[in-house]
Amino acid sequence: FDNGAMYDRIVSAHKMLDYRNTQELANHKVWIPFHFLPGNQGFPSNVKPDGRFIHRLVCKPDSAVARDMLRMVATHWYKPYGVHLMGIAMHVYADTFAHQGFAGVIHDYNKVDNLESSSSSLLQRIKDDLFSGGVSASSPLGHGAALSFPDRPYTSWNYLNGEGEHVVRDNTLIFLQAADAMCKALQCWKHGDAEINIDNQPGLTTQQRSLIEHALTTIDDEDGEARHTKWLEWLREGKFGFAAVDLSFDKDGENSWKQQARGQGFTQDGKFVYRYSSSFLNSDWKLFHDALKTYRIEVIRDVLPKYGICIA
Repeated sequence: FDNGAMYDRIVSAHKMLDYRNTQELANHKVWIPFHFLPGNQGFPSNVKPDGRFIHRLVCKPDSAVARDMLRMVATHWYKPYGVHLMGIAMHVYADTFAHQGFAGVIHDYNKVDNLESSSSSLLQRIKDDLFSGGVSASSPLGHGAALSFPDRPYTSWNYLNGEGEHVVRDNTLIFLQAADAMCKALQCWKHGDAEINIDNQPGLTTQQRSLIEHALTTIDDEDGEARHTKWLEWLREGKFGFAAVDLSFDKDGENSWKQQARGQGFTQDGKFVYRYSSSFLNSDWKLFHDALKTYRIEVIRDVLPKYGICIA
């Protein structure tokens, strides 16, 4: 800043084609904690699995690790960044469902063979788009070799994993399970249950589940941003059984959290700086990055070591 103040943000995602995806430590600090939370082979912290270390890194839906992550987040609910941290946790929790069966490291376990989809034309188009950008069919990072199939809620697909096991995935069912689990976690938050007794919460009603399933299968644009736009439209139209809500998020520009927090930069004494304002300390952009930094250090330092998992 122009007064000498400084703030260091962190990265919570890399693009598939980002050169940093080849740097192992970067993967361990980004892909593992934020997108492929290790599942410890489905075992609780007091059980040491017999498998290889890579097996412990593989994502498992609603794992004991995931619930401990949510309990860690609950200790920060009443901090200034608590809401932002809960949002980050919901993304990670959802990814334990969507990214199940993959690990956030460069490893042959993530290789995919004989990838098939209920839509062969979609499969070919996705392959063409990704391969033209330089992504290999055997990309060993995360679900790179499975392309974008794990993140498409309307499709089903199957493949042979890196150990030759046949895996069948129904994304709509998986996403519904994730939505119900997220609902229960948020109900814990609403009721102040910091122990995260998810199994004691009612979750989605039958009607809510049906409405979400309809959205998952109906909003089937290939482009993720287009799907996101339609979900926002449905929310504005009140199609999910609760009052209509108008949500928006600008990644860049004058309405973005980033620019609202920092303003426009300028050159001062040969350096590019931003004008400091005391409002920066309570800005959504700073609080979001405070939450990211808190999440990453506590997952890596506290949550995963309980399971004998050291990643960075």
